[in-house]
Amino acid sequence: MKNTSVFLILFLFISIVQLFAAAAEFHLVADISKPFIMLSLAGYYWMMAERRSLLFVFALLFCWAGDVLLIFQPRGQLFFIFGLVAFLIGHLLYMMSYHRLRWADKQNELLWTQKIRMSLPIVLAGTGLITVLLPTLGGLKIPVLVYSLVLVGMVMAALFRYGRTSPESFWCVFLGATLFMASDSILAINKFYTPLPYAGLLIMGTYIGAQYLIVVGVVKHEV
Repeated sequence: MKNTSVFLILFLFISIVQLFAAAAEFHLVADISKPFIMLSLAGYYWMMAERRSLLFVFALLFCWAGDVLLIFQPRGQLFFIFGLVAFLIGHLLYMMSYHRLRWADKQNELLWTQKIRMSLPIVLAGTGLITVLLPTLGGLKIPVLVYSLVLVGMVMAALFRYGRTSPESFWCVFLGATLFMASDSILAINKFYTPLPYAGLLIMGTYIGAQYLIVVGVVKHEV
């Protein structure tokens, strides 16, 4: 069996375990399996990519660090903050990767007017959520605000690849980035505003889908 298949099968197995644990609220199983999500995707990317980007690998590893740190957040708020910082760095590295993983030819890219028009729903979604959550954030107002702005920027960076990569790569990365924003929005609403039914399942389902699509999209980029 090829190594790529091994990593993909591992990712699928871990994802099923993680989603089952989230649905059944088996917290120990969820905590043990969670770190392997990004490790298996990183291995899959490393084996599949024709030209590996160390910048993108570091983005995956910072997301892995964020996953690990958030496992320990019940032990103290610092773990949540450090996890937030790890994901923030991961998003910044994703943004830089998206900028590099584009064709030099700008002929088919979005016009500035199109970029502004298509970015508006993303910006409204991000700022709207922060406006709702702001009164409940307490001492986390600044960290969460900064993180949200970077997250919106990451989704916009994915959007701006339109016309400068293959359609498969664009749509996978853009949909993945959008799902990432949805996952973090559900997490924020559940943590700071009001508990949601099946929150763990929704958060992890969208998160796993997001990371998978981003990795597959980057692999599909044609140099």
